[in-house]
Amino acid sequence: MKFIPTILSGGSGTRLWPVSRTQFPKQFCELFEESLFIKTLSRLKPLGSPWVVTNQSLKTLTDTAMRQSGIPLNQALYEPKANNTAPAIALLCRVLEQKGDLKSVVGIFPSDHLIQNEETFARVLQLGIECAQKGQVVTLGIKPTYPATGYGYIELQDQPFLKKAGDSALYTKGFREKPSEDIAKEMIRAGNFYWNGGMFIFEVATMISHLRRLMPETWAAISELKPDFSNLAEVYSRCPAQSIDYGIMEKLKEQVCIPCDLGWNDVGSWDEIAKLGESSEKIEVSGHGNFAFSKEGRVTTFVDTNDLIVVDTADAILVSKKGSTQKVKQIVEQLQAKKDVRASEHPFEFRPWGRFEILRDTERYKSKVIHVNPGQQLSYQSHQKRAEHWVIIQGHPEVVLNDVVHRLNPGESIYIPQGAKHRIRNPKSDEMVEFIEVQVGTYFGEDDIVRYQDDYQRK
Repeated sequence: MKFIPTILSGGSGTRLWPVSRTQFPKQFCELFEESLFIKTLSRLKPLGSPWVVTNQSLKTLTDTAMRQSGIPLNQALYEPKANNTAPAIALLCRVLEQKGDLKSVVGIFPSDHLIQNEETFARVLQLGIECAQKGQVVTLGIKPTYPATGYGYIELQDQPFLKKAGDSALYTKGFREKPSEDIAKEMIRAGNFYWNGGMFIFEVATMISHLRRLMPETWAAISELKPDFSNLAEVYSRCPAQSIDYGIMEKLKEQVCIPCDLGWNDVGSWDEIAKLGESSEKIEVSGHGNFAFSKEGRVTTFVDTNDLIVVDTADAILVSKKGSTQKVKQIVEQLQAKKDVRASEHPFEFRPWGRFEILRDTERYKSKVIHVNPGQQLSYQSHQKRAEHWVIIQGHPEVVLNDVVHRLNPGESIYIPQGAKHRIRNPKSDEMVEFIEVQVGTYFGEDDIVRYQDDYQRK
């Protein structure tokens, strides 16, 4: 039996603003020493080489994380648009069908959730795989810790479908929509309701049969996908945006759920981060219960304040009472209404070759710190409206300037005249190249680039 763990990776990046943003959603944020996406890859990798289904806009971030984790890049499927979970799962099933993997078992997992009891997770997953091999679509039911109104619930029967090593896969009575607080309290008291954490296990052939029967429009479109993906955009345009819960799970006459306590958290707000993580450096004077999150190395100080949350980034600061951080979405909406790029963008950007961060951006000059990953190089390019000066901070790069190669060391610099063809490459396999770039000219936009050669086929 082949098991294919698959990560669904999307999100709008609003609930954990200002760290998470549309172009850098929370699964890629280093909220707990490393990103949630890397944690998810690491958790699944021992069970099988993970696949990823995500949006085309997240390709650079996804490829970077997969390289870091040693996952083949051809195991990522890029949707032309966000279309909810049902088309994403249908796309995966169609690709696996084309590969002859109809009898393989797939596990579907969110990219941005935290699971602390990983031994329990691996154990119940094995039970789920056995159930899937017997024709079931399996969910993992999360043991509720409070009457949450933000999650859907799964109501379970007492009748087991399969038992193993103290765990039971139980028949379900059905999925329940997000409840009111009073109903959620009743569910907790009943004891047979579990949170729907968005984790599913099934055999490829089983899911295709359900898609064909219950979502015929979606499967009819997806089944026309060509092996070279040349018609993916057209196919996807004919798929209704629908969740797998609504499209399939709520309509199945029979399914099973494995109730479990995984130390699960969807990390959905700064209040949750404050409960789970340690505060950044802080000083409190006549106050208590305050929490700070800073990637900027600044100390956060509190005077006569209690139970505040402060989130510090390069271009925005969030201050909130504990218990109120769900309202962060309203801040993002106000920024969006003003067309403020800080709603969606950071001063830093990831590129296929590495990343850069803007240090200053004025009418007269623009400065950046740029990192080039081992073995990578920027495109061979020129600029019509600016000249550049590069100062090497770390590494031993090669700079190609008008077809002449210059080898530089830390502390050395090179001037790139306006209109000159140039690129920088990192020939080493074990070190990062870091340099400061200062641009001087009349325009500093990223669109002032003429490319003559590019490893990543950008125009």
